[in-house]
Amino acid sequence: VQLQASGGGLVQVGGSLRLSCAAPGRTFSIYSMGWFRQAPGKEREFVAAITLNYGRTDYTDSVKGRFTISRDNAKSTVYPQMNSLKPEDTAVYYCAAVRLQSGSLSTPGVYDYWGQGTQVTVSS
Repeated sequence: VQLQASGGGLVQVGGSLRLSCAAPGRTFSIYSMGWFRQAPGKEREFVAAITLNYGRTDYTDSVKGRFTISRDNAKSTVYPQMNSLKPEDTAVYYCAAVRLQSGSLSTPGVYDYWGQGTQVTVSS
């Protein structure tokens, strides 16, 4: 599965961005999707995920109330809407997909496929 992440950029504190992750040509609905981010010098961390069944969502505490993840199976795309952005949100954001979930969606090792990453920079 080839994942295509896009939508990153430079935004001021308090601004918004909507990332997207597409998996063209695939039966998208059979995959659970996650987003992770990695800031310079830090480990990759979980941001948000949405399940293939019922679209249940999960978020890391630092983005709850600010980020919303959704999916459009007809377009084979998942969208994290990021609002009220803070400088600490600056990172490369990666999307990931898994078909048969073997553990928590907050764990990078659960995922089978990864996108190339898109840079998000929040300036103060």
